[in-house]
Order: sequence, then C-alpha cells, then structure tokens
Amino acid sequence: MHGWTGKTVTIDLTDGKITENQSDPDILHSFIGGRGLGVKLYYDSVPPGLDPLCPDNPIIFATGPLTGTAAPMSGRHSMVTRSPLTGTIFNSSAGGHFGKELKFAGMDALIIKGRAQEPVYLSIKNDDIGIRKANRLWGKNVRECTGLLKPEGSVACIGRAGEKLVPLANIMNDYIHACGRGGLGAVMGSKMLKAVVVKGNKKPGISDEVAFGQARDEALRYLHEGPMTSKGLTTYGTSSLLNLINYNKMLPTRNFRKTEFSEADKVSGEFIRENYDVRNHACYNCIIACKHIIKSGEFKGHEIPEYETLWAFGPDNNNSSMDEIIRVNRLCNDYGIDTISSGSTIAAYAELTGEDISDLSGITRKIGENEDVGRDIGMGSKSLAGSRWKGAAMHSKGLELPAYDPRGVYGQALSYATSNRGGCHLRGYMIPREVLGKPVKIEPKTFTEKAGLLVEAQNENAVMDSLVLCMFAWLYIPVKEFAGMLTAATGIDYTTSQFKKCGERIWNLERVFNNAAGFSREDDILPGRFFGSGGINRIEFGKTLDEYYYLRGWDKNGVPSEEKL
Repeated sequence: MHGWTGKTVTIDLTDGKITENQSDPDILHSFIGGRGLGVKLYYDSVPPGLDPLCPDNPIIFATGPLTGTAAPMSGRHSMVTRSPLTGTIFNSSAGGHFGKELKFAGMDALIIKGRAQEPVYLSIKNDDIGIRKANRLWGKNVRECTGLLKPEGSVACIGRAGEKLVPLANIMNDYIHACGRGGLGAVMGSKMLKAVVVKGNKKPGISDEVAFGQARDEALRYLHEGPMTSKGLTTYGTSSLLNLINYNKMLPTRNFRKTEFSEADKVSGEFIRENYDVRNHACYNCIIACKHIIKSGEFKGHEIPEYETLWAFGPDNNNSSMDEIIRVNRLCNDYGIDTISSGSTIAAYAELTGEDISDLSGITRKIGENEDVGRDIGMGSKSLAGSRWKGAAMHSKGLELPAYDPRGVYGQALSYATSNRGGCHLRGYMIPREVLGKPVKIEPKTFTEKAGLLVEAQNENAVMDSLVLCMFAWLYIPVKEFAGMLTAATGIDYTTSQFKKCGERIWNLERVFNNAAGFSREDDILPGRFFGSGGINRIEFGKTLDEYYYLRGWDKNGVPSEEKL
C-alpha cells in the first residue's frame, strides 16, 4: 500500500487491550484519511446520543496519505470525537511534528476508548505500543508535561483544563500547536489519558516518485508566487489580518456590539514587528513558517498570538494591551484552553455584567482551574447566557463565532450557520473570496451566488483536512494539484471531480450524524444580533439557506435525501 500505512490501532484503556487491524482499503479510498477517515470510523462505531465524556466515546487520531511525505505543509494530524461543548461530531487538526511521527510509526488511525483507573499516557515507538502510568504528570500543565516526555518523542497532551473536564479544553502538541475548539481536551481528560507520545521511522511509500515530485514542485511554485504564502504570513503570521479586517469594518468588538476597534493598530501584526524581537517557527515541511516566537526581553520564549487570539483577548474584550494578550495566550496554551471560545465567552460575561474585564490573565487562570467564575465561563457562552440572556452568546450550535463579523461578509455568515461543528470559519473559509480577492474578489455584502461558492469551499476544506494539509496551502494551490499529488502518492486515480466528491461525502456523513443527534434547520442560524436594521435580512438569509440545501441535495429541513446518500 502506498500513501497510507494500512494499519489502524485500537486501544481500550478500560482493560488495557491493544488491537492492530488492517485499514479498510475501501474506506481509505472513499474518505482519504485525517478528518474523513476519522469521521467514518467514528460514525460506524458510535450511536449519536452517546455522552461525549462517557468511557464508550472514542477519540480518534488520524493521519492522511500525504502526511509525512515531501508534500508541502504535510505535518498535520486530525482528531475526531463528539464535542462536549456542542454535541456535534467534531474534527480538529494541528500542525507541528506530531502528525508526521504518528505516520512514521505506521498508523493511519489510532482509536482510543474506555477509561483508565488512574492517569496514563500512551507510548508509541513504531510497533512498540504501551500504556504507561502518568501519576507524576497529572496536575501539570502543558509545558511541564511536554518537557518531561519530550525525550521519548513528539508529545500531544492536555493541561489542567482537560484534566478538570473544562468544555473549552484543547489537546496541545509540541508545546504550542492546538487541536482546538469543541473541548477535545476534556474528552481526553475523561479517559484519564494525559498524553500520547510517539516516535517513528517508517517513511511512507510513494507509488510514483517522478509524478509526485512534479506535482510537489508545481505546488511549491504556487506557494512561492503567492504574496501571502511567500511574504505576508512569513513576516507577520496571521496577525497580518487584523488591520485589514478592521479597515473593512468587520472586526468584532466588545462582544460583536461594534465592528471596528479604534486601537486596532496597538494589537496588529505591524505593531508586533515594530515592538517585539521575533523568530520564525515552522511546522514539518513548511516553507511559510507563520508562527513567531519572541527572542528577547520580558516575554522571551513566548509565542506571538494568532489573529483569532489577538482579536478574542483584544478588540472583543475592549483591550489594547499587547503584553496582556501575550500573557493570556501563553496561559491558554499552557492550561490547554481554546483562545477563541474563552475570549468570546469572557466578552459575553463582560456584556452581561456591564463592565470590561481588566484582569484577563486572572480570569483565564480561573477557567483553567475550573474555579469561581471561571467554572461558568469555561462552560462556553451558550451555557453562560442560558435562555434568559441568550442574546449575549455569540455562537452557532454552541461553538463561539470567530473574528469576522458576519454582517460584513455574507458568505462567511452562511458558513458559520451551516458548519457541521458549529460557529467556525475554517469549515468553509469565504474570507479569501470576500475580502482577500483570492481567486477573485466578490461582493461581500450580498447572498447572490454565495450558496454555491460555500458548498464548493466546504467540500474542498473537508478534503484538505483529510489529506491532511495546512489550510494555507489551499489559498494558492489549485485543487487539481492536490488531486495530482494524491494520485501519485497512492497509485489510485483521483480526478479533480472525484477528489471534490470525497469532500462532499465527508460533509454529508457529518450532517447525517448531527441530524441523528438532534440537530436540524433550526440550528443553522446565527444570533439575533446580526439580523435587522444595519445587518442581515432574515428573509434573504432564509432563502439562501433553502438554496444551500437544494444544492446540497437536502430537503427543506436540512436532511440529506436518500438519493443523495
């Protein structure tokens, strides 16, 4: 087998049983890997009503057929489970080097179920897989835990937030890379699983080395020619977006009560470059190196926050102190807390209490410790606001909305509402088309043709998450190049249309699970704040949702038809 490893490992922490099976070739061919493979394995083994924090709920690590190859930006891995925050089927992916090591250890997927009697971690060294005691690690945050385990391999672990089952908890790998959103860290914590440590040396086989090299070189050419991937992201990281989004009056401020932040320049990428001495940090086989680490001064060794984090703890909380945002970002990464959801929920709390939060670091620490007001905030904005103050919760399907105000980008608004995992920009990223002009600029404040473009973006994103490649590659590399690399790697012929069909298949399977779990058309909506005077026309939104369902082959209630399935 080429591209894939052909092996799936299942570990039951309840009885300590480790089982190795051959990966099903038909599933691999139809669902690719990563997100698609994880979703299929999860759907086939779990009833939709299962409590996300019960022992029977599995959490799945998955690699893709391009993971660990010479394909650009191919170091990512994917995780799938049911979210304790949203109740939806949930996928998240992360960069770094963990995915490459898992692939080199010979795994297409690692399925973990059950619950250990005491804290444990998994040790994986090629075919040597063991369950080790982790009592000495329990209670430690991410940096300390990772430092202790790093000599054994690449580390994916939870901090204290995951141990305490906080629904905003992430799984962190290689110190700073997050499988974020949705509370996957709490699922790991519920299993008493502190970490997974992996080291491998089995490089994946390529079916046609010559064709693969040609496809790879062509993909690299596109990245080198793209202004964002060759310069912007390398120089500023994702922080380069902040001033641009603010200029376009779509930067959510004070819990989405405003769309501009008067002090945006103080939390921008330009401000960071002028005031902090930074170095670049790259994931496996990445030419962009979009992450930045501070080299000197008070914050030496601290990571520069991503755009979403700058927004969540900056404009959304009416805060212009970059130093404080850097502190909070480090706290979130160390406790293993999602920055988007925590910052957004703090902003909702500020609106409900009528005052700005001056000590963001202090309240973030309370979220991580699951104590005092942090216990309520750590449940997410939907739970915090309840039915009485639900207008203050900026979420879709229980997942907090990120840093693009939907009143300024209607395609992104529809994307938030229809996302299978809840309020997420990455399930169908419309910002390149509506703001960045890639591949061409389209009018942002209209629903005309947005349903069709969104379906295409969502399907393509599902495949990118299944290869598993960084989304930045999608900004400039045409889909046909990905199909070409996949064909050359696996020896299975994927045309561009077949490639996209895999994405549609994955999207529909996620939708079927969510429908069975109780989600319907009523959940494909945005908070009322965004409709009415100066905002989105509710009738036009409803008509566009009908069009979206029609193009998807779903009925008026958002249920895929038998013919489509």
